Amino acid sequence: MIDMLNKIIFSTISIMNDTAMWLVLSFLVAGALRNILTPERFQRALGNTKMSSIIKATVSGMFLPICSCGVIPLGVSMYYSGAYLGPTLAFMTATPIINPVAVLLTVGLLGPKIGIIYIVTGIIAPIIIGIIANKYGGGELKLSGIEEGAGYINLEQDEEKNWLDKLGSGFHWAFLDLGFAVSKYVVPGVLLAGIILSIVPEQFIQSFLGEPGLISLGGIAVLSGVMYVCAVGHIPFIAALIAGGASPGTAITFLMTGAATNIPELISIYKLIGKRAVILYGSIVTVISLIAGYITNLLLLPGFKPFVNLDRSKSYVKLANSLIIAAPEGVKYFCSLIICILFALAVWPKVREFLIEK
Repeated sequence: MIDMLNKIIFSTISIMNDTAMWLVLSFLVAGALRNILTPERFQRALGNTKMSSIIKATVSGMFLPICSCGVIPLGVSMYYSGAYLGPTLAFMTATPIINPVAVLLTVGLLGPKIGIIYIVTGIIAPIIIGIIANKYGGGELKLSGIEEGAGYINLEQDEEKNWLDKLGSGFHWAFLDLGFAVSKYVVPGVLLAGIILSIVPEQFIQSFLGEPGLISLGGIAVLSGVMYVCAVGHIPFIAALIAGGASPGTAITFLMTGAATNIPELISIYKLIGKRAVILYGSIVTVISLIAGYITNLLLLPGFKPFVNLDRSKSYVKLANSLIIAAPEGVKYFCSLIICILFALAVWPKVREFLIEK
């Protein structure tokens, strides 16, 4: 029991350290952009159901090397600034799946064949999700009262003329409004992810990864969809399994669902956007990744042989590493502390109310 508890604690800390830096970076980006990409501009650019809005959101997400947890503040900020559900979910899908680092590592370690399939699927998936979300978003298609600037996150525009004051106001909003809203659900999600990662044995995962059948792909799609997987850190793991005989379709399925979905993200979407949004997002990502993996095994790469080209792999990995933000451990722990403090401040009013009642 003690060993399992220690494993859960260390897994949770590890996930939090991997996640927190991206969250803090996203808060800074959201705060800096708040007075540039104002709600009015978001409404004009992404506040509609046009295909062009979904493509804009997809393309903008493709060039951000941010993981699925780090994209939460940016996606929520877009939605609360006037973007429709389709572009919002398209952005949140494209960013972790098809960012430059993930693409380079996939091509370098898994080979150009799997890399091309992954890239094409990673571009198509956000567009499909955006179209379906716009069509079936219902009451969550846009934030209620967005025209008047209402909502959970304060959208009032700053009146200060000084750009430094506006920047400070943006950071204040990003951490004390957006940060409160996001951290309140990310921290419990990270804890739950740490529990799952500690309980589910690696042999169980590898047994699914080694089989090319539909049941295997379905199992790994669901499993990787709820686990926390770093947007790029899992690619070498997949490459090792592929070299050991795992099916290529499994790589596509795991790369898609592992990068695009995890418990902290799903909880945040559910709490900050709505139940319909998280059902659409989670189910469509899982189904698309499952179909892509099955087609890869059955039609595209039926006689696949593992990719081995050490010189080319090294060059791709070197280029990918140059794009990765490698923070010192101290910085990771500091960012984790910031997120935990935001979480504590966000939940304290409810805790205080409960204590007073008792």
